Amino acid sequence: DAKYLRFETFHNPEVAPGQKQGWYPWPYVEGLSLAEATNDLAFMATGVYGKPLAKQFGAPLRLAVPWKYGFKSIKSIVRISFVKERPVGLWEAIQSKEYGFWANVNPGVPHPRWSQSSERVLGTSERRNTLMFNGYGEQVAELYKDMKGEALYM
Repeated sequence: DAKYLRFETFHNPEVAPGQKQGWYPWPYVEGLSLAEATNDLAFMATGVYGKPLAKQFGAPLRLAVPWKYGFKSIKSIVRISFVKERPVGLWEAIQSKEYGFWANVNPGVPHPRWSQSSERVLGTSERRNTLMFNGYGEQVAELYKDMKGEALYM
């Protein structure tokens, strides 16, 4: 009956002192629909540049979802669950109006505090228009074709 994957990070405040902060609902949780998770562009990273993934890059496992906001690419995954109900991620739990489950698939819908319509090219002052699905529309638009209204953007 599963429709989603739920990803969970490690939770050890003795090793990661930032996890002692009470305003975040640790452990970090994120989720994808099964259709998103099985798309050819979504993958799990165990290493980079021919070496095992370092802790600061998200060891032991890191999810990569290039057409979505970076917060969807959860790091330091220790548990993956197949679930029937849509998981509520950490950012959605603390700020659902800004970081919903379907956040940032459409740059034409502004974030409540800033526009997502343009982006700065890293290492430069150049700005360019943000592409739908971060430029991967041809590969992922089909995942969202049946969505109507705000569900696509929230």
